Amino acid sequence: MGLEDCLDKTWPMTYVIIDEQRRKYLDRPYGWVGRKVLKTKLMESCLSQGVQFHDAKAWKVVHEEFSSIVQCSDGCDVKVCSLLLAGRRYGSLPMCSYGCDVKASLVVDASGFLSALLDYDARRGQQQRGYQIAHGILAEVEEHPFDLDKMLLMDWRDSHMGNEPYLRPANNKLPTFLYAMPLSHNLIFLEETSLVSRPVLSYAEIKKRMVARLRHLGIKCLEDEKCLIPMGGPLPIIPQSVVGAGGTAGLVHPSTGYLVARALATASVMADAIVECLGSIRMVRGSHLHRRVWSSLWPLQRKLEREFYCFGMETLLKLDLQGTRSCFDSFFDLDPNYWHGFLSSRLSLEELAMLSLSLFGHASNPSNLDIVSKCPIPLAKMMGKLALASI
Repeated sequence: MGLEDCLDKTWPMTYVIIDEQRRKYLDRPYGWVGRKVLKTKLMESCLSQGVQFHDAKAWKVVHEEFSSIVQCSDGCDVKVCSLLLAGRRYGSLPMCSYGCDVKASLVVDASGFLSALLDYDARRGQQQRGYQIAHGILAEVEEHPFDLDKMLLMDWRDSHMGNEPYLRPANNKLPTFLYAMPLSHNLIFLEETSLVSRPVLSYAEIKKRMVARLRHLGIKCLEDEKCLIPMGGPLPIIPQSVVGAGGTAGLVHPSTGYLVARALATASVMADAIVECLGSIRMVRGSHLHRRVWSSLWPLQRKLEREFYCFGMETLLKLDLQGTRSCFDSFFDLDPNYWHGFLSSRLSLEELAMLSLSLFGHASNPSNLDIVSKCPIPLAKMMGKLALASI
């Protein structure tokens, strides 16, 4: 993507700790995206192409046959070809790029999850979503036990709870893991993460588990952050007059919570579809435009693949600590093309089917029995949706 210069830090190797005896070394580099650097680069790219920005809140979108009017909190009436809405923060109303009443052939909403400007199927909403929640800290220490050339993707050990055993029952039922990025010999970023839960694991609980880890490691916090990522659930109604982008379009990986790389990759696909429609001699507008752009984001094959990733989320929701350990022990024993493709949403439906067969072959009998006995309903739902979609 040409964004390598936006990485603040890279590690040549990543690893996963399953328990006290088992570690998986993954021959893959890992990068920490510099948010300010990335934002600056994207903004500069927009400015170089003549994009204009205006900071105002978008209250409502009124749709006409071949255009839409975005009613904002200030300004003027400007007619443009396309308009991007970008939210200030999670849960806020979007910002609009041009002012008070903005008339556009296409409105693209990149303001984040559950935008007020998109329509969703209320009947299939909250009960189908999972939530990833994390408590992260940046710590300055005299020393730490982590290798500077390795990024710790997951640490499922619970030995740090030895002095606080009251935390163990809840962790056995709804496990959390440590994510660690050593930035230098005395600076480290740590995050206690619930991969997925429904309902969302309380922030107080995950913070208590992080505090227990920090006590165990002898680390004091410099600054902290809270992270909440909705995962899975139904997509926005497709097509509709406002086009979603990024999290607004449901691009969050249902099993991992990853988004940035996928959002950046699909942005160019969506842009090509918009240019093809609005830049053609016979300009495609209105409902035909909306349908084509949404279809570029979510062709049928992608929707079917997403059902598989949602099944992965449903499986993780059913597993306790031991089941989760066994699952990832087998998962990272697979051919790297499988686990890397799964984590990056790059596997086709056929490859996902092969991954399942391979995972079943690598997993122990108790692990397979655990998954089969706990997940028959999610499996049946996924197979039903795949069958209906293929008709």
